Amino acid sequence: MRARHEVAPPGPARKPAARSATRRPPEGRLRLSLRQLEVFAATARAGSTRAAAERVARSQSAASSALSDLETVLGVELFDRVGRRLLLNENGRALLPRAQELLDRAGGIEEQFGDTGHVAPLSVAASFTVGEHLLPSLVTAWTRAHPGSRIHLQIANTHDVIEAVARFDVELGFIEGPETHRDIVVHTWRTDELVIIAATRHPLAGSVATARDLARSTWVLRERGSGTRQAADAWLTPHLPQVVVGLELGSTEAIKQVVASGFGLGCLSRHAVAQALAEGRLAEIHTRLPKAERMLSAIRHRAKAPGRTTLAFLEHCGVTSAPGP
Repeated sequence: MRARHEVAPPGPARKPAARSATRRPPEGRLRLSLRQLEVFAATARAGSTRAAAERVARSQSAASSALSDLETVLGVELFDRVGRRLLLNENGRALLPRAQELLDRAGGIEEQFGDTGHVAPLSVAASFTVGEHLLPSLVTAWTRAHPGSRIHLQIANTHDVIEAVARFDVELGFIEGPETHRDIVVHTWRTDELVIIAATRHPLAGSVATARDLARSTWVLRERGSGTRQAADAWLTPHLPQVVVGLELGSTEAIKQVVASGFGLGCLSRHAVAQALAEGRLAEIHTRLPKAERMLSAIRHRAKAPGRTTLAFLEHCGVTSAPGP
């Protein structure tokens, strides 16, 4: 005989377990805070909550908590954890420009309605040629016309200026050379010309140097990553059998001093050497090479709309319109 299997009568159907969901606040209330965004932006630049905490004057535990709360609110992770480093992931890169824009606007409000009554300072980075020889007079004229407006000017080589703009460390950059970045919008500004310089007693001073003369000479050039070095290489290398680099220096002024002492030839912006040539401290070496012209540019981040002060400063410098998105 087959064993009988009794089946219990069906009971009431069970309701499927409800999925856990993040509770939404009442309509009209925000869960994001500026403090969370401030810690996020600082961490994006510093690479750790410890370094970010120092930037925003918080304890490391408070910074870590703020960052964790932000990721909870958004429902996504913003960083990849690589060892002790926090590196922006795709979500973080998408958030950073919008977070920075909100922080800048908040800072502007505090400045406008604070005790000083001044607008938020404008942070600018410039390459050596622009920062040392073109911007000083423009910044001076700006501060005289806008006594309540401050400008923080950093001077570095072109590569570092581009990186500063890409990281949102500065609002604007002024660069020389053709280097670009996917997150950067470039707006042409004015032209420049490279010239070859030497000490006034150099054997080539006062003559027209041939390509053979230049190839036999020792050169004092800017470091790699500099816009002036990029332009010099692009100009000299195709026309000379060789370019013998005796010194690479990270300062335009240092190159002028070394060349004036009698060591080698230099290749710099005409803006950078105009006064030294006029005063007879350096001599220009004329050649049969084609003229070396280049464009100087203003740059800003593609994802961040320029504010009122940024637009006004661009116009003041002769950039007739802000770079578009």
